[in-house]
Amino acid sequence: MAVFTPVSIDDLHAWIAPFPLGRVLALDGIASGIENSNFFLTTQTGQYVLTIFENLSFAQLPFYLHLMRHLAERGVLVPAPVADTKGEILHTLHGKPACIVTRLQGSCQMAPQPVHCAAVGAMLAKMHLAAQDFAIRQPNLRGLDWWQATTPLVLPHLSADCRDLLTAELAFQTAQAATAAWAALPNGPIHADLFRNNVMFDGERLTGFFDFYFAGCDRWLFDVAVTVNDWCIDLDTGVLDAARVRAMVDAYAAVRPFTSAEAAAWQPMLRAAALRFWLSRLYDFHLPRDAEMLTPHDPTHFERILRQRLLQAAPALPA
Repeated sequence: MAVFTPVSIDDLHAWIAPFPLGRVLALDGIASGIENSNFFLTTQTGQYVLTIFENLSFAQLPFYLHLMRHLAERGVLVPAPVADTKGEILHTLHGKPACIVTRLQGSCQMAPQPVHCAAVGAMLAKMHLAAQDFAIRQPNLRGLDWWQATTPLVLPHLSADCRDLLTAELAFQTAQAATAAWAALPNGPIHADLFRNNVMFDGERLTGFFDFYFAGCDRWLFDVAVTVNDWCIDLDTGVLDAARVRAMVDAYAAVRPFTSAEAAAWQPMLRAAALRFWLSRLYDFHLPRDAEMLTPHDPTHFERILRQRLLQAAPALPA
């Protein structure tokens, strides 16, 4: 997303020849985000997105790319990887893994209303069900193991109050994850990063989910919690908007009903989702990597959300 690896049109002339895309007409770096180098790519055949992967390995990437292809083939609105003439979708550019995917139409809805939240909830449930038979299994690489490994790295940079909050919540989530009830929650491939800026709309019509490069196999409820914690809150305070929460979880449940175990785990899972992004933003803020275009996200945003989840009971999941 941020540009760590600069690319020019000249760099692409020979590289893009094996793709059925024609000549490159324009290439523009995408400044948002912090994980990959992304570019809007315009060729003689249309508009695409070129991604160079800065952290994910060649061994890890087939999960993400083939998951997107799997979902697209089943009617889930996601970018489809573009294959070359040999059928390959994973390539090398400037010594790093790279791919081209179709570009979704529309724009991000940064001030969502209940109607937008309902559309996201329904498509998220459809995505979970469509991915059930996906053959490749890969864990959520930003799950509990990563939280436990990363916490000691960021603790020295925090105030005493934040250190106490982080260590207490990590202990709570570690204990939750050790229970049989938690292990039995419905699971499968999840998006794991379905923020407002990773969904496209044309008016009130959802046109697609994108940026699957945090996806992994985890509890479906965690995916719902991540999404609610972004789409259904007041951004300044982190307080949940009950109408938007209700719209999202009701629309999700109409496609894939929640289990009683998920209903019981809902509040702890919202806390887990807040912890995951607070921790990753702390890491990116205090231990940054160089990039040509990079603006680290403010970690205090998810600190506020976590504190709110500790204080405020969320609307219950539909029975």
